[in-house]
Amino acid sequence: MFRKALPGDLAQIAAIYDRIHTEEEAGRSTVGWVRAIYPTEQTAAAAIQAGDMFVAEEDGTIVAAAKINQEQVPEYDQAAWTVDAPPEEVMVLHTLVVDPQAKGRGRGTRFVAFYEDYARTHGCRCLRMDTNERNAAARALYKGLGYTEVSVVPCSFNGIPGVNLVCLEKILP
Repeated sequence: MFRKALPGDLAQIAAIYDRIHTEEEAGRSTVGWVRAIYPTEQTAAAAIQAGDMFVAEEDGTIVAAAKINQEQVPEYDQAAWTVDAPPEEVMVLHTLVVDPQAKGRGRGTRFVAFYEDYARTHGCRCLRMDTNERNAAARALYKGLGYTEVSVVPCSFNGIPGVNLVCLEKILP
């Protein structure tokens, strides 16, 4: 079940971030995030407060979360987007996370499908997102779902220096 996140969901979302940081620090995954820099509990709290955080919930437990809105971060200005879409036609997926304890069961794919449906219902035909160049798993997922890598933008991103930000795009029929 997908829904907008509520303030009471904050602890579960932050716990997912924590488990992802632990997996990265242990060398079991490569996302490119840094604990205490990004993402943090405050990252989730701000998105919940803005009404932009969505969760996937199973049996009362949050198994995935992401921020969905029309905010194109400044780094997107450097990307070679294939479509010159007006901002009101662009929907952006930010910081999609699947709990490491629940990964490998299609939850990321289903969350992206939810994002695409959400974009359609809001009149957006252009989907955009980004990921760290180091995040091979996310890049493979998005490619398999029809997203095109349009640019790699070197930058400091979300407080993390030395990021090669992969910008992805998909146009809805």
